Amino acid sequence: MSIEEIRYRRLGYIALTVTDLEKSRHFYETLVGLKMDEEPDGERAYLRCSDRHHDLVIYRGSEPALKRVAWQMESDKALEAVRKHFVELGIECVAVSPEEQADLGIGEAFRMSEPTTGVTFEFYSDMAEAPSAYETTHTKIARLGHIVLSSPDRNATEKFLLDEMNFRVSDRIKGMVTFMRCFPNPYHHSFGVGASKNAGLNHINFMVTEMADIGKANNRMKKADVPIVFGIGKHPPSESVFIYFLDPDGMTVEYSFGMEEFPENSPRDPRDLPASLESIDYWEGTPDSRMAKVGVVEPLK
Repeated sequence: MSIEEIRYRRLGYIALTVTDLEKSRHFYETLVGLKMDEEPDGERAYLRCSDRHHDLVIYRGSEPALKRVAWQMESDKALEAVRKHFVELGIECVAVSPEEQADLGIGEAFRMSEPTTGVTFEFYSDMAEAPSAYETTHTKIARLGHIVLSSPDRNATEKFLLDEMNFRVSDRIKGMVTFMRCFPNPYHHSFGVGASKNAGLNHINFMVTEMADIGKANNRMKKADVPIVFGIGKHPPSESVFIYFLDPDGMTVEYSFGMEEFPENSPRDPRDLPASLESIDYWEGTPDSRMAKVGVVEPLK
C-alpha cells in the first residue's frame, strides 16, 4: 500500500468533555453561534456550523478534556488504506459500534490512539446530512477550521503525522508549533502541533466569513464576561485575523477570518519562521497566560 492512498476530505468533527453540559451547550449555541438540532440527553449534545450532522460534540464528564479528533476520509478506499496502514504498524484500531455510528450519524468508522500524544483519532468517510440547512445567527461561521494540540515531543508528533498519516507541513515557528494540512485539503492548517510539557488541547477553531464577525465577537464576549485571551490580531503564517476566548471550562476557542489555500500539486515549500511573538501576531499582541492551558487528553476507551 502507498501512503499516497491515505487521502482526507476534511477535519470531520471535534469531541470535547465538559463539566457542565447545559452551561457549555448554551455557550457554544448562543455565544459561538453553533446550531443544535436535538435537546441534550444529559450525557452529550451535538452542535453544527454546517449542513452535516455535527461539527462538535460535547460530552458530560468530571474534567474538561479533548475526547477525540475525527477525520473524514476522501472515500471508503482511503478509509481502508489508513486502517490497513495502522494495522501493519501494529497500532490497535478499535471499530466504532453500529449503535454509536447511528448515534453519530456516520458510516463505518474506527479509532486509534496517536502514539506520541495519546489523543484519540477517529476515521470515517461518510456523515449524514442535518435535517435542515445551517442558518447563521450573529456570526457567519464558514466551517470548523482546525485544532491545535500540545505535545511533549512536537517533532515526534509531526513525524508521525507526516510519515504515517500523509499530512503535509505548511509552516513552522521554530521550536514552537507546526502547522499541517490533512492532504489534499487545501487550507493552510486543519491541524497544528505546539510544543508543551504535557499533551493536551491547545485550541479549537471556527472560520468565519466576514471581518466584522471578529469585531462583533470581541464586543459580544466582553458583554458576556467571556475571557478574551488573545487578539484581535493577525497570524503571519496563515494570514488569518483572529480572536481567542475561553469556554465555560477554560478551554480555548478561536474565530479566524481568511486563510491561505494550497494547491494539491506543486505547493510552495514550508517556511521556518523565527521563534518570536512577531511570528504569531503581526500586530504585536501578547497571549494571556490562561490561553491553551485547559483540556487534558482523554484516553481511548
